[in-house]
Amino acid sequence: MNADVRTQVEKTFLSLPREEREVIISHGTALRLFELRKRLFLAESKVRHFEEKYKVTLTQLDADGLPDDAGYEMHEDYIMWHHWAEVAEKVKSDIVSLEEIVQQGLYVGELSYAGY
Repeated sequence: MNADVRTQVEKTFLSLPREEREVIISHGTALRLFELRKRLFLAESKVRHFEEKYKVTLTQLDADGLPDDAGYEMHEDYIMWHHWAEVAEKVKSDIVSLEEIVQQGLYVGELSYAGY
């Protein structure tokens, strides 16, 4: 989104009555949290899959290094394992940020609207 459009959207949003802005923020936050929690579930599931497959945590594997006999598949999995671990950490951070908004006034009833 270019700066002119963003500025216009912000102006339009800010021109709405305060109550309407709060509802939009509350609903948007609830929906975004729902999406992020699904993504976190997926990322953590992928990380667990690799931990079970190789019987080691990524932290331990990073400390020890890949085994000398690691094949192509393990190298590829290692890259994807790191990817999903990074996704999980980023999503956790995003959830914490949005939960701060929730603590500032998101109504519990609106969470049920978002599928909680």
